[in-house]
Amino acid sequence: MDNLSDTLKKLKITAVDRTEDSLEGCLDCLLQALAQNNMETSEKIQGSGILQLFASLLIPQSACTAKVANIIAEVAKNEFMRIPCVDAGLISPLVQLLNSKDQEVLLQTGRALGNICYDSHSLQAQLINMGVIPTLVKLLGIHCQNAALTEMCLVAFGNLAELESSKEQFASTNIAEELVKLFKKQIEHDKREMIFEVLAPLAENDAIKLQLVEAGLVECLLEIVQQKVDSDKEDDIAELKTASDLMVLLLLGDESMQKLFEGGKGNVFQRVLSWIPSNNHQLQLAGALAIANFARNDGNCIHMVDNGIVEKLMDLLDRHVEEGNVTVQHAALSALRNLAIPVVNKAKMLSAGVTEAVLKFLKSEMPPVQFKLLGTLRMLIDAQEAAEQLGKNVKLVERLVEWCEAKDHAGVMGESNRLLSALIRHSKSKDVIKTIVQSGGIKHLVTMATSEHVIMQNEALVALALIAALELGTAEKDLESAKLVQILHKLLADERSAPEIKYNSMVLICALMGSESLHKEVQDLAFLDVISKLRSHENKSVAQQASLTEQRLTVES
Repeated sequence: MDNLSDTLKKLKITAVDRTEDSLEGCLDCLLQALAQNNMETSEKIQGSGILQLFASLLIPQSACTAKVANIIAEVAKNEFMRIPCVDAGLISPLVQLLNSKDQEVLLQTGRALGNICYDSHSLQAQLINMGVIPTLVKLLGIHCQNAALTEMCLVAFGNLAELESSKEQFASTNIAEELVKLFKKQIEHDKREMIFEVLAPLAENDAIKLQLVEAGLVECLLEIVQQKVDSDKEDDIAELKTASDLMVLLLLGDESMQKLFEGGKGNVFQRVLSWIPSNNHQLQLAGALAIANFARNDGNCIHMVDNGIVEKLMDLLDRHVEEGNVTVQHAALSALRNLAIPVVNKAKMLSAGVTEAVLKFLKSEMPPVQFKLLGTLRMLIDAQEAAEQLGKNVKLVERLVEWCEAKDHAGVMGESNRLLSALIRHSKSKDVIKTIVQSGGIKHLVTMATSEHVIMQNEALVALALIAALELGTAEKDLESAKLVQILHKLLADERSAPEIKYNSMVLICALMGSESLHKEVQDLAFLDVISKLRSHENKSVAQQASLTEQRLTVES
């Protein structure tokens, strides 16, 4: 290592004199020393102050530039050397060198920048602001025959694409076209995997999704699926998963999704449909998720239901009832839920037997499946007949009441409450109300009236008003023990309550007057004071309802 000290001293002199031959000799010695013991050599380099001189050596016309960049790349493999490299002002001259025509200079420069900025979002953001993205994309296009340079660009893209600020810059280049072109040429699994690692974060951006679709990525992905579907090699299984996941991701953009749907006649849509009956779980999953993504507007949903997609999804669910694959169950239920949103689809899906198919998953203990099951049922029961049929299903109602207490899963809890309320609101049936009272559901509807979401509060109040109008005697005790009257008093007294909450609370108060015990509670709580103030409320409906409620309370008292 004494030789190293001599080399460093000599380098200081030659760096100033710029004698190319002796400079090159010194740089070769340094590279050799780094190859033997990188960490120790790096420490010596840092201690010698030579880093500061490197900035002046990074010039396009010098024959030594590639070696200097190589040394920087090697020392920056050590975390402790990265900040000193930044402090020595190396980033700016390195970025300038990305405009070089020399492939070796480009390769070593890319390595140096990559190692200095490794794992540092702030330094990577600095590179983005200095405009390296368009430069690197251009390099990829020019030097696509150079495997080492191509790999350097891909590694850089992979790191930079993780930053949100990069997406806009990437979208303004022809990165999609270049990556798809490169992808089509690759035969080796490892190379394709590198490109996938860049495509996945980029495809999160909607503009880039569309560019990738237009550049023909989807056709490449479909081809991979076709090639790998029957293979049991680990690499092929992994690639099938990556390709089908990426396909689903591309469908999350509205424009890219609609372009691929092509009015339901598109080749891509047809191919994805053929995944659902396949025997490969990964393809079943991707197929169902793709359908859920296509089902994001009414036109697509109506077309798909009219063309038999519901039967395909029900067949898929049937294959996963016993010991089924949870992710497939979740995806198929998501698709059914989305398809059930347009009004015209509900009756068709009910008569196709969707509720029966969905109810088979009532015994599932998996919250994501429970959540989608509840959402699908809630979308389907706008019709009175369906709501009545489901509302009298004791097993379902008991399970809903149980899930209303799923405190660890807010989504399941919220959906269960909303479905309970919907069963009453849409059926307007005494039998349904009796079933819900007997199963212990009343207290949950009362709690739902205090939800932080106005829509849920409202749904609860309307359901409770129907209970009070149709089956007050049956529900009386439960309404009392759930402290409904005190809650209504709070909602009416709270200035932050939305107008519709105040309105429906007053409608409910009037409906409760038919019960002696609840009537007494209303009188004891001095409701008249709160309600008389609401007569001057800025919302006309609230003010009118306040007058009516005041009259009712005055007469009843």
